[in-house]
Amino acid sequence: MVRASVVAERAGIPSVSIAASGFVQQARATAKALGAENLAVAEYPGMIMVDSKDEVQRKVREVLIENIIKGLTTPLADAAAPSEPGPRDIVFRGTIWEFYDFFTRNSWSEGLPIMPPTIDAVEKFLAFTDRSPEEVIGVLLPENRQATVWNVAVNGVMAGCRPEYMPVLIAAVEAISDPVFRIEDGGSTAGWEPLIILNGPIIKQLGFNCGAGVMRVGRQANTSIGRFLRLYLRNVAGLRIPPGATDKASIGATFNVVLAENEDVVAELGWKPFSVDRGFEAGDNVVTVQSVVSISPPIYSGGNEAIEHMRTISEFIGRYGMAFKTFAAAHYGHFSPLFVISPSVARVLARDGWTKEDIRRYLYDNTRERAGALERLAWQSGPTSFSFCKCVEEGLISKDFCESTDPDRLVPVFLRPDWIEVVISGDPGRNQSRGYVQHQKQGAPVSRRVRLPANWCPEYR
Repeated sequence: MVRASVVAERAGIPSVSIAASGFVQQARATAKALGAENLAVAEYPGMIMVDSKDEVQRKVREVLIENIIKGLTTPLADAAAPSEPGPRDIVFRGTIWEFYDFFTRNSWSEGLPIMPPTIDAVEKFLAFTDRSPEEVIGVLLPENRQATVWNVAVNGVMAGCRPEYMPVLIAAVEAISDPVFRIEDGGSTAGWEPLIILNGPIIKQLGFNCGAGVMRVGRQANTSIGRFLRLYLRNVAGLRIPPGATDKASIGATFNVVLAENEDVVAELGWKPFSVDRGFEAGDNVVTVQSVVSISPPIYSGGNEAIEHMRTISEFIGRYGMAFKTFAAAHYGHFSPLFVISPSVARVLARDGWTKEDIRRYLYDNTRERAGALERLAWQSGPTSFSFCKCVEEGLISKDFCESTDPDRLVPVFLRPDWIEVVISGDPGRNQSRGYVQHQKQGAPVSRRVRLPANWCPEYR
């Protein structure tokens, strides 16, 4: 709403943004980042979704209408443009502890120890790309700041990455800079985190883990690059929890480490790597970034037949782990649920002749939940007029979602089989799978090829 108000004001149309109390600070911070620091914001006191109908009406009459009128009749004052240090400016000199305290006070750290981004350290990273340090990769909201090759290197240093990770870091920033990713929604109350999925020979070249403990903090490549992306969202995009105001995650989660696919196992099965599913050639180094709003429990499946495993995965990851997002997927028109399957389970599936396409089709056809329960969840989340049949009428989803109006009818949990993602990774000695729930249009999957420099050092191959 704030972004729309800024456009209206610049067109000479008075506007006011309505925000509940918990969002007023975020609205003002977003407006400031867009160069409209004094944008009118009308506060609705409290939290609408827990107020009674009578209480909502009273607050609108007694408080909100007055705030709207005031906002529409008060001229928008000009605000001074914020100043920031230049890329090569020295912003601090001192001991390592003084440095850490200074960066923490300025909200340039998320509370974990960071490496000093000295000019010398940054230039070591720049040696691993052929691109100009001044090249602008994109402009990131909410703070409307340029993503550059230089500040990628700066944040890579701070996150504890190695210089040779630079091509992967740039590809990740290219992905989040794509408008399809919707970085401007990175501070939504759902509290989703970006996840980097990696494919290609670079997994072995740079020592990424794709086996036991793949999603555990512990391997430098997986861990530091995952941390880099969270730090970059903080320092460049400007997404900060309090005392910042642009990240409104109600509870939130911590950063995800990089998920690297076990391409040796994928080849053994005769399947295609995840990157090929995303439209690239086998053997390409590819980064995919997408949102993750929740992660299922570890689900163990047993048996020597594929169907035994798929029934368990469908029921306990699909239905119990992902159905809460079905209404949002239908409402917003996107959902890319990710299933991470261990090599031992994948081998059983492949031995029975199953492909990734068969997995997707089975999950779509057999993972179902009661329509009424999901529509009630939609109402409680905010879309109070949502119904699956209305979405079918509007052509947003298939007729499978409205075969009747019975609230107890079972509807698919997933919108389309081709949106279901499958990655093979994890401990080959255990029969475990997990689900990663993607947050509809917010953080939709975006993939970019990793561009290696001409002097890519053989010691890292």
